[in-house]
Amino acid sequence: MTPAIDAPPGDVPTRRQPPSRIRVSTGLLGVLGLLVVLVVAITLSLAVGSGSVPLSDVWNGLFSPDRTVEGQLIMQELRIPRTAAGLFAGAALGLAGAVIQGVTRNPLADPGLLGINAGASAAVVFAISALGITAADGYIWFGFIGAAVAATVVYGVGSLGREGATPVKLALAGQATSAALLALTTAILLQDTRTYDLYRFWQVGSLIGRDSAVIWQAAPFIGIGVLVALTLGSQLNALALGDDVARGLGQKVGLIRLVSAATVVLLTGAATVVAGPISFVGLVVPHAVRMLSGADYRWVLPQSMLLGPSLLLVSDVIGRLIARPGELQVGIVTAMVGAIPFIVLVRRRKLAEL
Repeated sequence: MTPAIDAPPGDVPTRRQPPSRIRVSTGLLGVLGLLVVLVVAITLSLAVGSGSVPLSDVWNGLFSPDRTVEGQLIMQELRIPRTAAGLFAGAALGLAGAVIQGVTRNPLADPGLLGINAGASAAVVFAISALGITAADGYIWFGFIGAAVAATVVYGVGSLGREGATPVKLALAGQATSAALLALTTAILLQDTRTYDLYRFWQVGSLIGRDSAVIWQAAPFIGIGVLVALTLGSQLNALALGDDVARGLGQKVGLIRLVSAATVVLLTGAATVVAGPISFVGLVVPHAVRMLSGADYRWVLPQSMLLGPSLLLVSDVIGRLIARPGELQVGIVTAMVGAIPFIVLVRRRKLAEL
């Protein structure tokens, strides 16, 4: 290499890396770092709890369980299903939040924006009150159906008019639908105390006592949602530039929004099946990821999928420790853990930069 004319003798100018290569390096480092964080969170979820389990029982309970040993029985019956529930639900919620914020271009959007949580809640209340379904693995599937129906209604209403499903119309339709469904749900609960007693344990969001059968029933839906969501990075990047620019780049804006909304319903509905409606994970996780690695959705999506379960599992561990000998529901802890940094984020007015 020939030195530059104005370079000091003996010095050879360095070649700068292209910006695209720098972004890939940063994104890949972020994925690897969050993967390490997730492994630590899984380890804590398995090893730490309100009760004391020796580390030898933790190890043997994973790889060579003996159900006659109390510690290993706890691992098999409680901690492994609980950790699996947090892993699946957290990944689904983190991805769903990133997708809905990208497709609506709304930094305050979460899966509840499309009426998903309200639809799930109304369907669960209906199943318990009208159909007498009291088992969690029965009425929880009504929550999945209710989430899908509510999101379909919201998208249909938001698509009316010449402009189609714009972010503002989707947000307004979602809020209106959520308000109507919440009023219906409240009216039923006020008239039926038995339904309220069953519903309130599901509504708060929890990983306690999750049946492994329910987790594996929801796993295929989460798997499909993850695969579809991870392919949307380039399309969401185009939408971030505005609808007109996205169309100019050859993107089918209406189809992207439809696929994205369906993916959010699939992920959030399945997460609700596993853990109930848990707030703040889908809202906070994408913001944290964008602060870490930038706004490229090709990296925001996989990193949100890793950070979501880490936040959920760590929050669950905190809930086990701060309320000994009892436990605090993970939905309450995520709200407390997520609210503080999000308030700081808003006060510093960094939303526009994200």
